[in-house]
Amino acid sequence: MNHAIRLHEPGGPEKLVWEEVPLPSPRPGEALVRHQAVGLNFIDIYFRTGLYKAPSLPAVIGMEAAGTVEAVGEGVEDLRPGDRVAYAMGPIGAYAEARTIPAKVLVKLPDDIGFETAAAMMLQGLTAQYLLRRTYKVKAGDTILVHAAAGGVGLILCQWAKALGATVIGTVGSEAKAELARAHGADHVILQGEDLAARVNDITRGARLPVVYDSIGRDTFAASLDCLAPFGLLVSYGNASGPVTGVDLGILAAKGSLFVTRPTLATHTAKRADLLSMADELFAVVRSGQVRIEINQTYALRDAASAHQDLESRKTTGSSILLP
Repeated sequence: MNHAIRLHEPGGPEKLVWEEVPLPSPRPGEALVRHQAVGLNFIDIYFRTGLYKAPSLPAVIGMEAAGTVEAVGEGVEDLRPGDRVAYAMGPIGAYAEARTIPAKVLVKLPDDIGFETAAAMMLQGLTAQYLLRRTYKVKAGDTILVHAAAGGVGLILCQWAKALGATVIGTVGSEAKAELARAHGADHVILQGEDLAARVNDITRGARLPVVYDSIGRDTFAASLDCLAPFGLLVSYGNASGPVTGVDLGILAAKGSLFVTRPTLATHTAKRADLLSMADELFAVVRSGQVRIEINQTYALRDAASAHQDLESRKTTGSSILLP
């Protein structure tokens, strides 16, 4: 027997339905994975609402999980039944007790990283890796801004950037989240509602910033630009408040020859060699203790609708997982 959360039409959390589905057999190049833990991410909400289109409906959403290989299809040579694996990208379908998935997106887990930690860290941790190590290479002495610093990606960014020698400014929505961000490497915390650009100007003594990491989107885009030094980079990697639209490129010239990018994890992990090297670096910083993965919410997979409600209303901190 196999169950999954299925989406028959876009909409609110109530559209997520727990149903019995067939247990698939792996096709050539695929593996059948029995999930032990599933990650919860904002991209799941984008697929649920229709902001991102599922290939077809009904659909099983979800991008991230960890589990055990039960079978492999023809042509799969580097995986075998019993292997512990995790993934963060590839076809949607993680909200299931078991699924088939292209073997090329699976990463073998080190023995000392558990399934729940892996499900909580792969998408968010690999995102942090490319943001800090590829999109803008953070170095000792940099001062950076991390929006949503108490969220899953935010907490990893703060810790990892601190380990790289950066000074970290984080934005959060409450005093409780401010304490959490400080405990994970944020040197300065700015609360929602404060004048962001003015606070950054004060903290940096007028120098402003080389980079801003913005997962909020529409509501913070303009203020994020105002925090940048000339030639600074705004990394817009999420749409929590809605997508950024109607941008006049002339504003980048007016504010100091600024740069803006909208990167995705899918692009960065498209080549398997890149995926494996990124995962190795992520595993290393977690195993060293420089980055702690905080699982602050756990839900049954069948209760995914409640998890979505909490995530959308910003009640969550750190990482959240769903247990089949």
